[in-house]
Amino acid sequence: MRLYPIETGNFKLDGGAMFGVVPKSLWNRTNPADQNNMIDLAARCLLIEDGDRLVLIDTGLGNKQSERFFSYYFLWGDHSIDKSLQRHGFHRDDITDVFMTHLHFDHCGGSIQWNKDRTGYEPAFKNARFWTNKDHWQWALNPNKREKASFLKENLLPMQESGQLHYIENTGDPFLSWSSLGFGILFVDGHTEKQMLPHIQYKGKTIVFSADLIPTVGHIPLPYVMGYDMRPLVTLDEKEQFLNRAADEKYILFFEHDAHNELCTLKHTEKGVRLDEVLSFNEVFDI
Repeated sequence: MRLYPIETGNFKLDGGAMFGVVPKSLWNRTNPADQNNMIDLAARCLLIEDGDRLVLIDTGLGNKQSERFFSYYFLWGDHSIDKSLQRHGFHRDDITDVFMTHLHFDHCGGSIQWNKDRTGYEPAFKNARFWTNKDHWQWALNPNKREKASFLKENLLPMQESGQLHYIENTGDPFLSWSSLGFGILFVDGHTEKQMLPHIQYKGKTIVFSADLIPTVGHIPLPYVMGYDMRPLVTLDEKEQFLNRAADEKYILFFEHDAHNELCTLKHTEKGVRLDEVLSFNEVFDI
């Protein structure tokens, strides 16, 4: 098995929304805001090469939305999913499986693209199976009014219409459900219904794709919960359990949204679980 970070692009969001009730005087220390109160974010995905299988976890924002749509998110940098795949010797047609932690547009927008004559949409990975779970799929198709703007029909329906959509089974295990993709999955409900966090065993280490449970290094302290979360008190409980386990078992956290930090470890302190060490992919995986 080999793991590769796939940088699909960078964007910005309002720092207050990203940190909820936490005062700016605190979160600005780790995630400094610009003059518009926007903070740097990444859409960093993960590619797992395991035998004949190439599994891509999340796909970023994609590029099919309008210029007006993207203007709200202040895209920056020159990353793209194709350039990142090519850097590691792959093409999007090589991908066998696309695993989506959840179906918010910044996590699955790159799964679907315009067709050749731009009259409709098609899967951006023509040889891949697309993986979600039934509960989250129904949640995304019938969104509540607060979350509706995050679920875009053009990101969802083409997966189903193509016949490439598949479901991960939630076994009801309170911690990890084992998937046919070769890694464990933690289901969490605070941010959105049945978000899935992959737990990957790699060279004696547990790598956790932390998605939107812990978007950046700055979100490690327990009360630092996004204003985007549908059930913030549930997030608090889920975070507390996860952070303690991560510190106990020396997990390496993979950050999808931290534009400046790729990985980290955690430790117990008198103030609770805190950052131990920031790591780079090159340090840990020698790529």
